[in-house]
Amino acid sequence: MGKLDGRVVIITGAARGQGEQEARLFAAEGARVLLGDVLDEQGAAVAEDIGEDRARYVRMDVRREEDWTAAVAAAKEAFGRIDGLVNNAGILRFNELTATPLEEFQQVVQVNQVGAFLGIKAVAPEIEAAGGGTIVNTSSYTGLTGMAYVGTYAATKAAILGLTRVAALELAAKNIRVNAMCPGAVDTPMANPGLLDPDKMTDEAREAMAELYRRVVPMGRVGRPEEIARLALFLTGDDSSYITGQPFVIDGGWMAGVSVL
Repeated sequence: MGKLDGRVVIITGAARGQGEQEARLFAAEGARVLLGDVLDEQGAAVAEDIGEDRARYVRMDVRREEDWTAAVAAAKEAFGRIDGLVNNAGILRFNELTATPLEEFQQVVQVNQVGAFLGIKAVAPEIEAAGGGTIVNTSSYTGLTGMAYVGTYAATKAAILGLTRVAALELAAKNIRVNAMCPGAVDTPMANPGLLDPDKMTDEAREAMAELYRRVVPMGRVGRPEEIARLALFLTGDDSSYITGQPFVIDGGWMAGVSVL
């Protein structure tokens, strides 16, 4: 038996990185998953690899309310119900705060913050109709502490924590639990663009990045997307049945403090 047998879960940003690993793990644990993304070729390939009996892919721009409506309809048509949501889709931009163009700020807000809001708004009524379930929002280490040059990203991730707490309070009576994951550095194409084109990342740059994580992360390494997926599984399954409204830091000890060694 799997930990998610009989569950139907929508996962956004599921074409690669954390979302892909969440989709694969959830399906392996018995869930049927609807993968949403704007990377059509990659998303469709992941769904095909998981198997038609377990997965479907839909093009989904989380900034667009009509895309959420279409995704909900597709999930219900394919699998009959919706029991869960993982708001994983997000973008990251590096910039000094006072040099950040308004257009860039609004773009990050639309994807990260508005996308999470629209997901809760669209999917929570369907989860309630199914008898209850879970919503897992993806915040960040930076939503709990500061980090230079990612001000827009940090602002949206802090907002997601506030949204998570309010949603947990409002939806508890409807048997819907809402929690947030706060990853630190994770080896995905968003945080490590070198993964998109390894030939463009020199050995020196790769080693410099590894050395950075050895120095600032107590566990001495960057996180793996499958490790984040296991936290999403915990928060979606019954093992977390008495937990709601909480942020879960998963960062290799980064937020514990500064080492003097």
